[in-house]
Amino acid sequence: MREPLHSRHCPNRRCANAPTVRFDLTDLRLCLLVADAGSITGGAERAHLTLASASARIRGLEETLGVALFERHRQGVIPSPAGRALLAHARRVLAQIEQMRGELGEYAAGLKGNVRIASNTVAMSEFLPDLLGAFLANHPNVEISLREQTSPAVVQAVLEGAADVGVVSDWIELTGLETVPFRQDRLVVVTPPGHALATRQALNFIDVLDEEFIGLPEPSALAEHLDGHAKQAGRPLRYRLRLRDFDSLCRAVAAGAALGIVPLNAARRCATLGIGIVPLCDPWALRTLVLCVRERDALPVHARQLLDHLQAPGADTGPPFDTPGTPDTPDTHEACDTHQTHGVRDANASGNPNIAIGISKNGTT
Repeated sequence: MREPLHSRHCPNRRCANAPTVRFDLTDLRLCLLVADAGSITGGAERAHLTLASASARIRGLEETLGVALFERHRQGVIPSPAGRALLAHARRVLAQIEQMRGELGEYAAGLKGNVRIASNTVAMSEFLPDLLGAFLANHPNVEISLREQTSPAVVQAVLEGAADVGVVSDWIELTGLETVPFRQDRLVVVTPPGHALATRQALNFIDVLDEEFIGLPEPSALAEHLDGHAKQAGRPLRYRLRLRDFDSLCRAVAAGAALGIVPLNAARRCATLGIGIVPLCDPWALRTLVLCVRERDALPVHARQLLDHLQAPGADTGPPFDTPGTPDTPDTHEACDTHQTHGVRDANASGNPNIAIGISKNGTT
């Protein structure tokens, strides 16, 4: 039974009889799940608790601490300032529990570890599935929580302890994180068979902004990335259809619906559909993906093992960052070098530095 609220406060910090607040790990996990879901209902479902039980636990914790942990709104709940402080501590406590569990796993059969990964769209769809599948096959006591986010959101999640490992584009500010190169990724334009642009050796993003597109759903990291660059150019992309994955997108393009922009890896996988594949040569279209962690040595043992697995060369069907035959092969490098040289020459001839150059600032995925 919980003590009455008034008995848990002492005006003198040195009061010898001040009660000790005891935190329940289930309550801490529940608070994290509620914050993540944005509602007590969603948090209760993820914690496998009834709504009544979850509400009672949170209400009891708030009464014990004497402060509201969540602000209630019609749309759900958001953490209060005190709640955000609690969540930060809860993440650290649960991470330490997870680390202890992993390190004792060799001695206590049946204990499971959970590794949390936050990743951008391309890594999540093109590089991680095979790698994570192989890792899980060799580590039966490990579970992986994988979430797709934009690169800025991934970095924030790792810094705040909401993710153990992040996969992001290397253009983003990574101060405070340990990083290692992971893969290279080139974005390309895919066209219907016989489309006029299919014969081009290379394109800049600005060359296709008058076209119609098949894209990914709006919440996806790559969609936000492309939409951001289109807005910088003052010409938003016109979507005829949005589909959930690259393979579906390429099939719609192959049927003649519109153009698409996908990673080179995905385009090559769908080349049998007869689509045209033309590299995008804007600087932001060639990205180095990196793995980032807050502190490798402080990770739970399962997370360290996964990080080592992701860094191992030849661990999946796609080549690592520093091996021959990387997705951005010499032919795409050469095509883009030639295209950019012609673009600069044409711009100098016209007196307009914006012609055929496109956008050259950093992206957002």
